[in-house]
Amino acid sequence: MTSNGLPELPPEFLFGTATASYQIEGAVHEGGRGPSIWDTYSHTPGAVDRGETGDVACDHYHRYREDVGLLRELGVDAYRFSIAWPRIQPAGSGPPNPEGLAFYDRLVDELLAAGVAPVATLYHWDLPQALEDEGGWRVRATAERFAEYARIVADRLGDRVTRWITLNEPFCAAFIGHSIGRHAPGTCEGTPALATAHNLLLAHGLATRQLRASAAEHDRSAEVGITLNLDRLVPATGSAEDRAAADRAETLHNRVWLDPLLCGHYPENEAETWGELADGSYRRDGDLEIIGQPLDFVGINYYRPGKVKDAPYDEPDPARRTATDIRVADVPFDGVRHTQMGWPVMPETFTDLLVDVQRRYPNLPPVLITENGSAEPDLDRTGDGRVHDTDRIDYVRSHLEAVADAIKAGVDVRGYFVWSLMDNFEWAFGYDRRFGIVRVDYDTLERIPKDSYYWFRDLVREHAAKRG
Repeated sequence: MTSNGLPELPPEFLFGTATASYQIEGAVHEGGRGPSIWDTYSHTPGAVDRGETGDVACDHYHRYREDVGLLRELGVDAYRFSIAWPRIQPAGSGPPNPEGLAFYDRLVDELLAAGVAPVATLYHWDLPQALEDEGGWRVRATAERFAEYARIVADRLGDRVTRWITLNEPFCAAFIGHSIGRHAPGTCEGTPALATAHNLLLAHGLATRQLRASAAEHDRSAEVGITLNLDRLVPATGSAEDRAAADRAETLHNRVWLDPLLCGHYPENEAETWGELADGSYRRDGDLEIIGQPLDFVGINYYRPGKVKDAPYDEPDPARRTATDIRVADVPFDGVRHTQMGWPVMPETFTDLLVDVQRRYPNLPPVLITENGSAEPDLDRTGDGRVHDTDRIDYVRSHLEAVADAIKAGVDVRGYFVWSLMDNFEWAFGYDRRFGIVRVDYDTLERIPKDSYYWFRDLVREHAAKRG
């Protein structure tokens, strides 16, 4: 056991933290950056709570040295950040923007000087608006453009960045963005949302080829993975109907990604899940081969479990049905603490998820926990000037214990990235929900490390000392 009361983790286990470009960078009109779908969406009246946008966010574009200083003091092994596609190709295609590449050059160099390994995510939802105007992820051409963008970035940064994540949480991009309509581009669609899911997977496969081709051409090393927000889903009762509902939910959240990536086939129950919406019109022969490129790791983001029951369709007209209308209703978990997001805190379900994924997919590559953390209403500061976020510390501690339990059960988990380094623009919630281990005062943009920051720093230091 560590002095923090945590089980021992393998010596080579990585500790890190994570952010995303649109959530922290700001400077949306600087450095040659073009508009993204999140610029458009956040400026749409009623789309984001209180009409807030990422125009300034945490101003990381100008304050990245200060933020890397926080990482240096934190002592983490790695930092997961995302690259804004509109900074590299303002219109989503064509020659790269030199100022955009130069910003990430500076960031990567600053990280390496601080002894922090850069982990670059190529897509964290900020699609160039020009590509959305041409059909966005609903059309195959966007996947092809993404591969070109990946090659540009790899050629420029691949001498210093060796670990790449193609996509972050394609579930959110495809279904929350194109079916539920609560993320950019804010539409409620059926088959086009399923086409979006497929084209995102295709983009991953094509980009993986380009990342590896760039590494080979320049005699560099490159580890490539994808980050999925997988959910632990359980039926509300033992009835056959609720078990079938949980199976449909499993397909929507997990299997639609994992089966093509790791098994070379589409989910066997997709017809039961989506009916005529899953018409396959967006697929071509050979797509599964592209999607199923060998992975060096799988990133898993985890926050909470789900409990579901059988339910009728929300929309009786099939022509108006969305891709998330799968005859499933959510059931609350009673008797447990919930975070500010309303998510139940049940760390044992994290172990269950990891063990279950390993069981279902025996060829599962090594796993990185690329996001895990909690939003807490830690807005008040006491007279000592500190932010006392005890609930967040308890959340992270208990979920690290769950990871340790999964490792004991045979799951090859190689690292953990706490979400997030700092409070930031929390998508449709604007600036109301705070996930950071560093508080950001949005009036002054001052960074104030919270108690969780110091707790995590001590944990990382103790682990590093034992690593030798």
